[in-house]
Amino acid sequence: MNKRRYHHGELRNALLDAAEALVREHGVVGWSLREASARVGVSPSAAYHHFASRDALVGALSTRVIARLGERMSSAAQTAGPGVDPQGGLVAAGRAYVRWALEDPAVARLAFGFGGRDPGAEIAQHPHDVVEAELDRLVAVGALNAAARPGAEFAVWAAMHGLATLLADGLMTLDGPEAADLQAERLLRAVITGLTQETAPSGGWPAPRSAHTERRAGRQGTTTDEPAATAAPPPR
Repeated sequence: MNKRRYHHGELRNALLDAAEALVREHGVVGWSLREASARVGVSPSAAYHHFASRDALVGALSTRVIARLGERMSSAAQTAGPGVDPQGGLVAAGRAYVRWALEDPAVARLAFGFGGRDPGAEIAQHPHDVVEAELDRLVAVGALNAAARPGAEFAVWAAMHGLATLLADGLMTLDGPEAADLQAERLLRAVITGLTQETAPSGGWPAPRSAHTERRAGRQGTTTDEPAATAAPPPR
């Protein structure tokens, strides 16, 4: 194997790029850290300086992919803007999520199917945070009742992730990406409409949580007398 020399920081990114390519070719489990090392032209021992194991590499890749998805959703929401349609930003973010899962299904499965992501990883623009921000904007402009806001991000996430999974797994088919956009819009607007009309049960709705919400709660600490698990919740 012809060994290549990498400047500080370059090898880590090169290994992540190689791992992403291998996921697309073989799936999440069909390759090794040694294979990723060979693909970038370094020895496995060099790779171990950056990743203690294959799972560590997969976890770091999952974190990077989720951050990239969050940036894509945020950009879509900002491009749509509130304008005359308060729901436009959230709908655009949801369409971006579904499109991403259809365009890159193997990497999408990695991102939301791998539970070993670095628990200390910081994701500046997490997909869940994008959904939360758009829901908060709906409340601010009076398009969503504040009483319906707690946990609403999980209802939205379930809708867009469910549609993306059904399409990616072939359990539901549509005639092209534009049809997927329209189906995502229909579904998300239905969820938002339902939220505006709901009546909470006497004991309140369940308080969902995810790995991301629990990490965030741990960083922020508990600021009320309620348990941290009842604080704001999102996707992994």
